[in-house]
Amino acid sequence: MGSGPQGRGSGPAAPVAGQAARPRAGGSASRPSAGLGARLASQAAGGGMRVFLVLVALFWLMPTVGLLLSSLRGPTDISESGWWQVFGSPAQLTVENYSALLANETITRSLLSTVLITVPATLLVLVIGSLAGYAFAWLDFPGRDWWFLVVVGLLVVPVQVALIPVSKLFGTIGIFETTLGVVLFHTAFGLPFAIFLLRNFFAEIPKELLEAARLDGAGEIRLFTRVVMPLGGPAIASLGIFQFLWVWNDMLVALIFADSESPPITVALQQQVRQFGNNIDVLAPGAFLSMLIPLAVFFAFQRQFVSGVMAGAVK
Repeated sequence: MGSGPQGRGSGPAAPVAGQAARPRAGGSASRPSAGLGARLASQAAGGGMRVFLVLVALFWLMPTVGLLLSSLRGPTDISESGWWQVFGSPAQLTVENYSALLANETITRSLLSTVLITVPATLLVLVIGSLAGYAFAWLDFPGRDWWFLVVVGLLVVPVQVALIPVSKLFGTIGIFETTLGVVLFHTAFGLPFAIFLLRNFFAEIPKELLEAARLDGAGEIRLFTRVVMPLGGPAIASLGIFQFLWVWNDMLVALIFADSESPPITVALQQQVRQFGNNIDVLAPGAFLSMLIPLAVFFAFQRQFVSGVMAGAVK
C-alpha cells in the first residue's frame, strides 16, 4: 500500500523530468549559435558603417588636402599639373610659398585687420547677448514678451536689406569704411540669434537654484556672474564659435564697410584672384591660412561646443 503511491508519484515524475531536461539541453545548444550569428552580423554592419564614414570623411577633406598640397608647390608645378602629382614626386613640396606670403604686406595686414574685426564682434555679441538673454529669461520688466517677439522677428531680416540704409547711416556719422563700422554691423546682426539662443538656454535653469542664491543674499549681478554664466558656459561657447566663424569668413559686409586700404583676409584674397596668374604662390597659402585659423578655434573649443549641443538636446 505504501509503495503504490510512491510508485505512482515517482513513475510519472521521472519521465517528465527527463523530457524537460532534453529541451533545455537542445535550447542551450541553439542559443550560442544564434547569439554568435547576431554578433557577427552586428560586427559586419558596424564595420561597414565605419568604412562608409571613413570614405565620407576622406571625400569631405579632399578639398582641404588639395589646397594644402597646392600651397606647398611652386607656381610652375601648379600650372603644369594637379596637386595629386605630389604623391608621385614629393620633391615638389616646398615652404617658399609661405615665405612669400609673410613677405606680402597686403596679406599680413589683412590678417591683422580680420583679427581686429572678428574678436571684438564676437566678444560684444557674447557679452550683450548673455545679459539680454538673462534679462528676458528671469527679469520682469514692462513689455518683456513683446520685446522678445521683436528680437525673434529680427532673425528673419536678411543682411542684404540693411546694406544701403546702414551705409548711409555710417557715412553720416563718419564710420563708413572703418573697422568700427564693420564690428558694429556684425554685432547688430549677430545679437538677435544670440539673445534668442541664450534666453531659451537660461530659461531651462531650475528656478529653485536661483531662488536659493537670492536667499543667500546674491544680487542680480552676482547671480548672473556666479550662477547663470557657469551653467550657460557650453551654450556661450557654442555661440562664440558660430559668431567667430561667421565674421571671419564674411566677405559681403567686409567688401562694403571695411577700409579699402586694410581689408580683411577674404577681401584681400579676392583682390589677389584678379592677378591669379602672377600671385598663385601667395593665393594658395593665404587661402589655407585663412581656413586654418577658424579650424584651430573650432577644435580648441570642441568640447564646449559638443557639451552645448548635447545640453540643448537633453533639455
